[in-house]
Amino acid sequence: MILFGTNPIAWANDDDQSLGAHIPTAQILEDAADIGFDGIENGHRWPDDPEELKQLLGGYGLRFISGWYSLNLLTQPVEAEQAAIQSHLDKLRHNDCKVCIVCETSNSIQGLQVPLSQSPVLSPEAMTDFGAKVEALAAFCAAQGIALVYHHHMGTVVETPAEIDAFMAATGPATRLLFDTGHCYFGANGEDPAPVLRRHADRVSHFHAKNVRPDVMRQVREQGLSFMDGVRAGVFTVPGDTDGGVDFTPCLQILKDAGYDGWIVIEAEQDPEIHEPFAFQSLGFATLREIAKEVGLT
Repeated sequence: MILFGTNPIAWANDDDQSLGAHIPTAQILEDAADIGFDGIENGHRWPDDPEELKQLLGGYGLRFISGWYSLNLLTQPVEAEQAAIQSHLDKLRHNDCKVCIVCETSNSIQGLQVPLSQSPVLSPEAMTDFGAKVEALAAFCAAQGIALVYHHHMGTVVETPAEIDAFMAATGPATRLLFDTGHCYFGANGEDPAPVLRRHADRVSHFHAKNVRPDVMRQVREQGLSFMDGVRAGVFTVPGDTDGGVDFTPCLQILKDAGYDGWIVIEAEQDPEIHEPFAFQSLGFATLREIAKEVGLT
C-alpha cells in the first residue's frame, strides 16, 4: 500500500529551531491532517515516550512514520551502536513503524557553518569497512522487524551519486535505501535523480519527495555557503513548485515498476515565514497524488 506522509520540518525546523518557533505544535498536526496526509515523521516537538507519541499523533488521525537516527559507526563499534539504537527501535515498534531512518553524522558538516564543498569523503577501503558495519546494524534491526533505511544526505559521507553507488555496493541485503530526490539532485549538482533511483529501486524501502530550487543550489555552490545557509535561503521546496528542478513523474514510474510498497514523504524544509507550510505542503501532496495515480502507483 502506498501511504503519503510529511515531515514537521516544513513547519518547525530541527536543525535551526528558530525557523518556525512561532508555530504552535497543534497547528502542525492540524495542518497535516487537514491536507490529507496519512502520517508524519519525527520532529523535536514530539514526545519521546512511545505511548505519548502514539496518543498525540493518533488524536489527529496521523500515523507515526519513523524518525531520523544519527549513526556514529565511524567512531564506535557496531555493538555500541546496537545498544545505543535499541530504545529508538522500541519506540518505532510500539508505533508500528516499518523503517528506521539512519545517517552517519559523526563527521557530518550539515549543521556546521562551513562550505558544503567540505563534505567528508571516504576512501574506497573506508567505504567498504563502513558498509560492513552498517550491514551488521541493519541485520540487528531486521531481526526486530524493522528495516534500516539509509538516508544519503548533503554534508555527509554518502552524498553524491557515486557515493550512493559505492555505499549500496558495500552493503546488502539487509541494508535498505531511503531515496531522497532532493538530496540526490543537489548531490549531483542538478543532474536528474531518476537514473540513480533506477539503479537501486529494488532496495528502496522509503522515499522522500524533496524538490530543489536550482538557482539557490548554484548560489550555495558558487558562494561557498553551508548546508544550513542553503536551507534558510530556500534551496528546498515541494513537488509541484515551478521553481523546483526535480521531475517527479519518472521517479514515481520507477517506483511503480519496482513494485514499491510504502511511504512517500514530503520532506522539504523552508522558512515558514517565507513559504507558508499549509499552502506548500498542500501543493506537494496534490502533485504527488496526481502523478501516482497517472503512473498507476496508487
